[in-house]
Amino acid sequence: MPLTDAHDFVARLPAAPVYDLVVAGSGAAGMAAAIFAALNGSRVLLLERTEYVGGTSALSGGTTWVPLTRFLGDTETEDSPDKVMRFLDAAVGEHSPRAMREAFLKAGPDAIHTLVDQTEVQFRACAYHPDYMADLDGFTVNGRALEPLPYAANHLGKNLKLLRPPIPEFTVLGGMMVNRADINQLLKRYRSPRSFLYTVSLVLRYWRDRLVHGQAARSVMGHALIARMLASALKQGVDISINTDMTQLQTDDTGAVSAVTIRQGPETRTVKVRGGVILAGGGFGRDPEKRHTLYPAGIGDYSPTAPGSTGQEHEQALALGAYLGEQGDQPAFWAPCSVRRRKDGSTAVFPHFVFDRSKPGTLCVDQQGRRFVNESLSYHEFGKAQFNGGDSTHPAWIVCDAAAIACYGLGMVRLGGDDVRPYLADGYLLSGATLAELAGRMGVDAVNLEAAVAQMNEAARTGEDTLFQRGSTVYQRVNGDADHGPNPTLGPLVQAPFYAVKLYPCDIGSARGLVGDTDARLLRRDGSVIGGLYACGNDLDSIMGGKYPGPGITIGPGIVFGYLAARHASQRAREQVQ
Repeated sequence: MPLTDAHDFVARLPAAPVYDLVVAGSGAAGMAAAIFAALNGSRVLLLERTEYVGGTSALSGGTTWVPLTRFLGDTETEDSPDKVMRFLDAAVGEHSPRAMREAFLKAGPDAIHTLVDQTEVQFRACAYHPDYMADLDGFTVNGRALEPLPYAANHLGKNLKLLRPPIPEFTVLGGMMVNRADINQLLKRYRSPRSFLYTVSLVLRYWRDRLVHGQAARSVMGHALIARMLASALKQGVDISINTDMTQLQTDDTGAVSAVTIRQGPETRTVKVRGGVILAGGGFGRDPEKRHTLYPAGIGDYSPTAPGSTGQEHEQALALGAYLGEQGDQPAFWAPCSVRRRKDGSTAVFPHFVFDRSKPGTLCVDQQGRRFVNESLSYHEFGKAQFNGGDSTHPAWIVCDAAAIACYGLGMVRLGGDDVRPYLADGYLLSGATLAELAGRMGVDAVNLEAAVAQMNEAARTGEDTLFQRGSTVYQRVNGDADHGPNPTLGPLVQAPFYAVKLYPCDIGSARGLVGDTDARLLRRDGSVIGGLYACGNDLDSIMGGKYPGPGITIGPGIVFGYLAARHASQRAREQVQ
């Protein structure tokens, strides 16, 4: 694997460099666009504003929602274009143009198969990963959600340093990445000889990589997807420049983008582009001004997203006539998050996706100590409920008893019996010998909290949550405890001490983006095309319309519209030289 000169790439460029495509942003969408363009024979320059490639995709679970691929055959699920479209129509409706969803479904299998057949990127169907809106016509329990295979990235050598490190709280031993399969084995390491050997092998491999490479070389989930894409991009000859800003889009006399000005440190170059520029910078979620003007009132600064998603290039696109979508249900995708001060002074923002909210022995309450939501809804719907509740649910609390936290963990308190004392000491975790004592420390009404727990205990006994119908769909139940009954998401809170963690509604990626057509070309309000300017990922207005119908509905469309943009721009580049 050749070494890149990504840290000082611009200084090495000639005075007037020419590329077929320039891609701004190196998350899954931007990486995919660069790879697809290179496979189409284009000369590609991939720009990244930060010191690492991967964006938020590298921090994610990596799940990729693309229906009707060949991996459907590895499941027992029956699916069809009509069934998928019925589901999306019901879930998204008028919040995005139907033509964009049709383009996604038509091109999706080709995009995934091209990656799998021609690059290092490999997927498999998630064994059991239901669509989130499992009460809608056309939902499935698997076959649409794909997951990247783990990857041994040690052959990247020094290029390993280009990969965005995972969120520390999602690793063990100071940096070892683990997925669900690993966690299951780790938890059984002292009960099963097979699990013990698995654990020993995993740990020894990690320490060997630390010794040789200075970091983990085995990647899982979203980190594996980006590591595979980085290896593929390097193999295809994609040029990569990190810590690089795209400071200006230049147009020709037809109004089409024909060149970009880029800056890396003190070095600046103007790069001519034949085919076009693809914006894939991850949206605007890290821009304080847009957070204030486009997100719901009261949104804070907490976000688990990567720091490069500032929407900086959006202003240049807007100046050329592009515009932001206005149909979406939500301007961003949401998740409840807890925060904790790290030893180095930085703030850990931990998204509560599935590991605790749906587990028996937990419930969530507002500032008055009352339940306000079905806790086993998807993280996006949970976040919406927090915003809809205003000050009373922003922030909210997740509460559990001693048995639940020992078994399932709670936020950053790891499952399997983590020592709670450090979390209590710094105030991340609150506890009380009684519910009334805990309520006092939370600042909520003790009578209300006791009533909420009593209602949950009765629901756990009967298996039916008459207040919010928790655990009423296959998606909700799969995130519970399969060994617990009668409802896998409902359990009593009876064993003292009781615990609580504060939850804030946070963005995990912007949904409102620049409006494009079915080739990912950006449009003006009059419907005309801005020649040579494309977008994918969160820079493109969400084809899901700010809804979150299934796992991986940001990465999946990001890859597919990266494919469509690269295909069109590569053809445009070929026409420029004919």
